[in-house]
Amino acid sequence: MSTLAHSEYLAMRRFPALDGMRAIAAVMVVFFHYAGPTWVSLNGWIGVHMFFVLSGYLITTLAVREQDRTGRLSIRDFYLRRLFRIMPVYYVVLALVVVFALVRDEFVTSGLAGVLPEYLTFTNEWTPPGQVFGQSWTLGIEQKFYVVWPLLLTALGALALAWRASATVGLLGLAVIGHFAMPPQFSSAAYYMILFGCLLAFVLHSPKGFAVLRPFTHPLAAIPVLAALVLVQVNMDVLGVPAGGLPAVAGYGVVVALLVVSTLRPGPVQRVLSIAPMRFVGERSYSLYLVQGIAGTVVMLSVPAFAVHRTATGVAVTIVSLLMADLLFRWVEQPMIAFGRKVVSRPNARAERAPATAEATAGQRPEPAVAAAPAVASQPA
Repeated sequence: MSTLAHSEYLAMRRFPALDGMRAIAAVMVVFFHYAGPTWVSLNGWIGVHMFFVLSGYLITTLAVREQDRTGRLSIRDFYLRRLFRIMPVYYVVLALVVVFALVRDEFVTSGLAGVLPEYLTFTNEWTPPGQVFGQSWTLGIEQKFYVVWPLLLTALGALALAWRASATVGLLGLAVIGHFAMPPQFSSAAYYMILFGCLLAFVLHSPKGFAVLRPFTHPLAAIPVLAALVLVQVNMDVLGVPAGGLPAVAGYGVVVALLVVSTLRPGPVQRVLSIAPMRFVGERSYSLYLVQGIAGTVVMLSVPAFAVHRTATGVAVTIVSLLMADLLFRWVEQPMIAFGRKVVSRPNARAERAPATAEATAGQRPEPAVAAAPAVASQPA
């Protein structure tokens, strides 16, 4: 067993363990909402912050690799990929929530009518807590990140990687200031976690930064890192930090980042996180997260015994959510992602054909295309 070389990391097309992390994060959130007091020590609320770290890491890794490969980041392609990845299934589930509320004659009384404009415009994090479809506040955070981050990356693209990382550290500092200076709806802890994932991507992409973290890529390093993650996870109350507080999630983010690094190379923890059931749930984690409220209502209305939040309720809601998520994954997510790829690839293919046609017309022999560096084949949550 040995550590991972930087060239091997840059050549990786997939990070298999991340599917397992997404699966665990999504199920933790469902259990936090429905499994009752028995699972309070699980602190499942922090599962969304694991999503934030992974999202920042994956998006930035894809972006910097594209910049290295092509010399630029296509803002158009970035927005189109995000649009077809995030919005279709989101609006489908939101439509189901609205229809469900209308059928039960609860559209107004549930408060959904009042917050629907925020849900439609992805300003979900500004709605009061305890709303129908309230877990969608994270999508408001993510969408703002997706809009602003590629613009910042393009602006910083001419700078050395170290300067881009330094700028990210500066943004992390602003998130800390925002935590103390802004109202709670600002959700600075969430932005901090996304930016922390972005910083991890910059560090790993840099040969010098990778060298610092390389010892953690040993296959056995993930075992103590995972143990540390579990220890922090179940002791949030002992640490004396409130749910969602910046000190809690910042420390948690460090351990999550180390787990990402320590599962890059095949090892016992990576194999567990990459098994078929983990991969199945992880691939559907976005839809599972969105549809949990509908699934919870269906379960509690269908089986009165599940009207009380307890372990059995959490298990039942997770299973029903996963069944619904599988349908959404097959019928909405995958078709729309595939369609988005076609939309992105068509003008790019025309642009690639144009120089070759011009060269052939001029009687020149075109040079063979250089193989593109592999992209990360992973879908952020």
